[in-house]
Amino acid sequence: MPATSGNPLLLRVDNSLQALQEIARFWRTRLPDLRVIGITGSVGKSTSKELIAAVLEQRYSTLKNPGNLNNEIGLPLTVLKLSEGHQRAVLEMGFYVPGEIRFLCDIARPQVGVITNIGTVHAERAGSQEAIARGKAELVEALPPAPDGVAVLNYDNPWVRKMASKTQARVLFYGLDPAADLWADQIESLGLDGIRFRLHHRREVLYLRVPLIGRHSVHTALRAAAVGLSEGLNWQEIITGLRSGNVQLRLVAVQTESGALLLDDTYNASPQSMLAALNLLGEMDGRKVAVLGDMLELGPYEWRGHEMVGRRAAEIVDELITVGARGRLMAEAARRMGFSADKITELDDTDQAIDFLQQRLRNGDVALVKGSRGMQMERIVAALETAA
Repeated sequence: MPATSGNPLLLRVDNSLQALQEIARFWRTRLPDLRVIGITGSVGKSTSKELIAAVLEQRYSTLKNPGNLNNEIGLPLTVLKLSEGHQRAVLEMGFYVPGEIRFLCDIARPQVGVITNIGTVHAERAGSQEAIARGKAELVEALPPAPDGVAVLNYDNPWVRKMASKTQARVLFYGLDPAADLWADQIESLGLDGIRFRLHHRREVLYLRVPLIGRHSVHTALRAAAVGLSEGLNWQEIITGLRSGNVQLRLVAVQTESGALLLDDTYNASPQSMLAALNLLGEMDGRKVAVLGDMLELGPYEWRGHEMVGRRAAEIVDELITVGARGRLMAEAARRMGFSADKITELDDTDQAIDFLQQRLRNGDVALVKGSRGMQMERIVAALETAA
């Protein structure tokens, strides 16, 4: 049916997904002045996307993927939301199999590539951490040569640091090592009030306080600052963006009727993000309780990942509650560390966890709730929050 005023245009195609991708690819070519920032990595993509967008919005009209629309469907849909009025786009790119990020880059045509880190998430599908690194490196390989292209790389992660040799773009390293172009020290956690740190860039030194939770979040701030610098923002604009209260954080604090404080970090889990969350729990006042569910899709790293988390939990928490079959690996690791068996509870599912925690948590407790998306750990938080 031909398009007329007031009527939608209906296109009949052989493959709707392929058509969506081709239309998005075409539309991107119609926006030659747009600069696209692509983001990938094992953990920290979404929070980095939010904070980078908050920084860029201080000067530019900026679009970002809503939620986690970062795959072969979500990214084209986001590209089609772009208009000629947009000056920057911040696009998170997910990875499951080799070639996927290269394909997404062919649609989005990023000039800036940000790599957060390389961990073991999706190792079950990719096969190994090395394969994950190769897949993530497709982003920096797709960037245009310097000076137009910029690769923002985590100097502290050896896998990411090596990617500097895989790109023709200008490399901007960030991290905690003074060898990085942009680095931080004197990092102090302020609990739920954020973090404070000293930032170094060339001969400049700045003292910053930002509303990001946990010491590990300094890397998120550094990524956003690095992108801001690469896109010509001044420090006042960057700092204003970093302090933005509009950034959607994955971790949320929830008060329960019993007076306990829940640290809701249930969106997803990997060994790296579990360790970071446990470190945050260790910085909190009160009786520390960790409610940890299975970490999925770790492949050959499954035992090692759960072992590592269990050992760290034994060093930090006052009580450990595991949920799921793989969670028992964490419990076993904690016991081997000498953690008291009567402070460990192993549960099969979230229903058992809800019943147990409703009776167990008390005023002054701080409980971290975290696990892979497939474990539905958010049900625990919802039930305890509802009880309030």
